[in-house]
Amino acid sequence: MYYNDDTVIYFDGNFRKAKDAGTDLYGQSLHYGYSVFEGIKSYSTDRGTRIFKAKEHYERLKRSAELMHIPFDYSVEQLTDLTYELLERNGFSDAYIRPLVTCSPNMSLSKGQKSYLSLLAWEWNNGYLADKMKIMTSEFQRPNPKAFKVEAKVGGHYVNSILACQDAKDKGYDEALVLDENGNVAESSGANVFYERDGVLFTPAKGSILPGITRQTVMEICNELGIPVKETFFKPEEMRGADAGFFCGTAAEIVALDSLDDVPFTGKWEDMASSKVQEAYLKLVRF
Repeated sequence: MYYNDDTVIYFDGNFRKAKDAGTDLYGQSLHYGYSVFEGIKSYSTDRGTRIFKAKEHYERLKRSAELMHIPFDYSVEQLTDLTYELLERNGFSDAYIRPLVTCSPNMSLSKGQKSYLSLLAWEWNNGYLADKMKIMTSEFQRPNPKAFKVEAKVGGHYVNSILACQDAKDKGYDEALVLDENGNVAESSGANVFYERDGVLFTPAKGSILPGITRQTVMEICNELGIPVKETFFKPEEMRGADAGFFCGTAAEIVALDSLDDVPFTGKWEDMASSKVQEAYLKLVRF
């Protein structure tokens, strides 16, 4: 799914074949999850291949590295140019892009002394948008913001996401809804969440969430369309049985929810403000 014998990646200053790449077995990134990354998508548009919000993603990558004390001196412009070259070398247009910053060999629990940039990409035509996901409230909590830099996109944080997502799938659901340490809705295992009631969209306030770039884009769309949005803390019972709900993220884009804890969302999706946001987002990424 991800690469073949001809796939090209960028690693530590050079483009090379993915099949020839390796990893350091003595690195903190492998042993402790001490790495930062991004998830970015490119789209085929009338103006050619376009990376959606490259600047915002690479600014966050640099900020994540800073928060984790990982030395990283690539500029946003360098990262963007390298990514377009990566897409061109592979002949990709509609693609998922994974920048990853790992650290040099170090088996101690101290900050990284040197970092390595990897840029990976694979073709991705998203099929989520036709689906409505059945989700459950997870027993796994979002990491405590006093224990982690939750606003950074860190590799090790996603062990929590794997546990929550797989637990939901094992129980017959499509995804998990993860709460914070106070029992408030935070996000899914890898996306932000909105629900709609009486034409108003609600989304968890910052604090325990990764404030996603797609989440911010949704709020910008709502502002343009005159759809009210409230960032607030709320419990899962406030979300159950609402008119509509959706997850949003770079990979998921905007995916409608069918039910939460077997309680259906009650509105007809096509008539909801949420559906208008989904339509506007699809147009925006291909503009």
